[in-house]
This record gives sequence, structure tokens and C-alpha cells, in this order.
Amino acid sequence: MGIFDFLKGEFIDVIHWTDDSRDTMVWRFQREGHEIKYGAKLTVREGQAAVFVHEGQLADVFTPGLYMLETNNMPVMTTLQHWDHGFQSPFKSEIYYVNTTRFNNLKWGTKNPIICRDPEFGPVRLRAFGSYSVRVADAARFLTEIVGTDGEFTMDEISFQIRNIIVQEFSRAVAGSGIPVLDMAANTADLGKLVAAEIAPTLAEYGLMIPELYIENISLPPAVEQAMDKRTQMGIVGDLGRYTQFAAAEAMEAAAKTPNSGMGAGLGMGMGMAMAQQMGAALQPQAAGQQAGPWGARPAPAAPAGAAPAAAPQVAPVAPPPPPVEHVWHTAENGQTSGPFSKARLGRMAQEGSLSRDTHVWTPGQDGWMRAGDVAELAQLFTILPPPPPPSAP
Repeated sequence: MGIFDFLKGEFIDVIHWTDDSRDTMVWRFQREGHEIKYGAKLTVREGQAAVFVHEGQLADVFTPGLYMLETNNMPVMTTLQHWDHGFQSPFKSEIYYVNTTRFNNLKWGTKNPIICRDPEFGPVRLRAFGSYSVRVADAARFLTEIVGTDGEFTMDEISFQIRNIIVQEFSRAVAGSGIPVLDMAANTADLGKLVAAEIAPTLAEYGLMIPELYIENISLPPAVEQAMDKRTQMGIVGDLGRYTQFAAAEAMEAAAKTPNSGMGAGLGMGMGMAMAQQMGAALQPQAAGQQAGPWGARPAPAAPAGAAPAAAPQVAPVAPPPPPVEHVWHTAENGQTSGPFSKARLGRMAQEGSLSRDTHVWTPGQDGWMRAGDVAELAQLFTILPPPPPPSAP
């Protein structure tokens, strides 16, 4: 092998790129001095595009395939560089690999509320967020307009700009759509397509395109959402009167089941009285056709022949009053307390003279000690006492 073949073999180069970062959009092939060998093999895989830059000027774009960097398959390079040197020397050029696959699950959202006019609620503030995907549609334009000479360009470097474009077009589309707020959830797909179509010309200037754009949620301010929840609850309740009765019955049942509850006992007594009243009303018509005698109930006398039948008396059911509450009392004299005493016992003490109007008494539920004469329930004990006897005659 001659020296020429040896040197020629030394300059054979293989150029390719594999990426596992999942966020790199552009990667520049690294070669010291940017010397690309004549006859180098350039491999471009599916989902990639290779942009050939020579002496700072974009020369060509290679789509997926295997290429030999020679004059016969690089017509653009023919006018830029002479390849007819005997030594076939390397040339100083750069190769940028551009990822043309989709970058998915990218997020967007409104940083500030969007004010729009709703036909039902009037001016409202909306917030929205969603996701989108983006891909490079024109590698040469994307390299020229966005990347420049960046050796490794990632999606994070342009995602903020794309989000701003999406939010701007979404705000304009929602404000001019005239879709009521309550119907926006059913039209998110159409809104997404509308926004994607509006931003397509702007992104095309960057060499990009958005294959998919999704609106995941459109939300209202918390105060408006609470008002809508109340309105929904009213629609579910329907008849407010029947709902109030049902809620009261459930509350009574829950209180009655609570052990050692004074409220439960009172409610239970009230429910018992109501049941007794209903039973009395049901038995009243049966007792209307009978009369009580000394030996029990007996049938009412028959009406004379030819007489018109007497109308049954209409007696309204009367519920018995609740039994009075019996109090027990304590007395206090000279710093000593006595008791408890029933009201009947206090009556005998009043007759005996051991209880007077000025005696202090107390019963559970009373606010502190009071004079017996000032308690309405005990004052009557002193009104039935006989007045003092008249003075004896001289």
C-alpha cells in the first residue's frame, strides 16, 4: 500500500448521532478544527435531519439515509469548494443534526386570568392550562432563525417562547369565541384546534409546527365556582319544603340515637306525643258511634223511623298537655342549707312557720338563690295562709 492510499485511509470519517436525552433538538457534530474528511460517510437516521454548513454558509440539508461527502453527491458544495486537489484535502465545515421527532407532553398555562364577557354571568375571569407537542418542520429555517451556532440546543430554550404564543392566541380566541362559560368544557377540542391553527403561521417562521394542542381545564374564580355549586345544589334539592322536612327528620333521628343527650330525650318525647296524637285521631271515628255507660261503652240508640240520620259529631283531636315538671328545693338560713324538699313539704313548712317569704330557696336550673316570696311557683304558698288573728278585746 502506497503512502497516498495510507493517507487517504486516515482521512476516512464516519459521522452519525444517537441521542437518549429526549429533549435535545439540535446537536453539532464535534470535530477538532471542524475538519470534515473528503469521502466521509454521513448517516442520518429516521427522525433526524443533517444541516451542512460550510464556511458559515448553509450548504445543504440531508434527509434520512447514508451519504458519501463527495463532489458528485454534493452539487451545492461544488460551487463553494474545489475538490480536485490531488491530495483531496479535508475541508472546514460543520454538520448540525436536527431532531425532527415530536416533543410530547409539554405544558402551557395562563399566568394571569383572562377577562372575557360571558352572556350569562357577565364579565368573568378565566384560567386555563393544557399540554401540546411540537416538532421541527423546516430544519434549515429552524437552524437559521433560532439555533444559530449553539452546539447543543434543547427544548427548554424555546418552550417558554412557545407558551407565550399559545397563551396569547388562546386569550384572543376565547375572548372572541362567544362561547358561554358553562359550555366551554364541551368545546375544548374545537378551541384547541382553533388555537393551533392561529399560532401555526407564527411557528412556521421559526421552522416549527404543533401537531397537537390540548386544553385540559378552564376554571373560574373560587367565588364564582362556589355560587355555581350552590345553584347546582338547589337544582338537586328541588322542592325546598320537602327537603327541609326530610333534613329535620334525619336530625331528630340522629339526636334520638345519641346516648345521654338531653336533646335526644326531648325529641324522643316530642315524637312520642306526635305518635299518640296520630293514634288518638285514628281512634276518634270508632268511638264516635258509641256512648259510655256505667258498665262500659254501649251502642248509641237508634234513630226513630222516618227521621233523618243524625250527622256524626266532628270532634277535633286534642293532644294531652305534657306532665308538669316536679321541682325539688333547697333552703338556706344562717349560712346552712337544707333539703331537698318537695313543694308539698315546703307548703307544710310555711304553715308551721319554718318557711317565710324571706327564706332563700334554690332549685336546679335557677340562677342563684332567691327569696321564696319572689319565686312565682312558691309565692302561692304564702297567699293561702290565714291572716294574723285580730287583737283580743279589752
